[in-house]
Amino acid sequence: MEIGPQGIIEVDLFPHDVDRLDSPEVAEFKALLEDVAKDFGCTLTYFDIDKGTVSFSFDSDELMAEILKILQS
Repeated sequence: MEIGPQGIIEVDLFPHDVDRLDSPEVAEFKALLEDVAKDFGCTLTYFDIDKGTVSFSFDSDELMAEILKILQS
């Protein structure tokens, strides 16, 4: 897990050959993040994948902090 310079969370989540946004597992993860955003009353503002590493960001500092706590434990 890493935090990029623009407040983007980067997580090595999938095998390196998973590199497309329309991959079923990537689409499922994105939908999960969008549901979480809805629960927090915010928006998923960025989502991308590169060689299995998912990068994402929300427009809520509170949600970003909660996700970081979860990922660090």
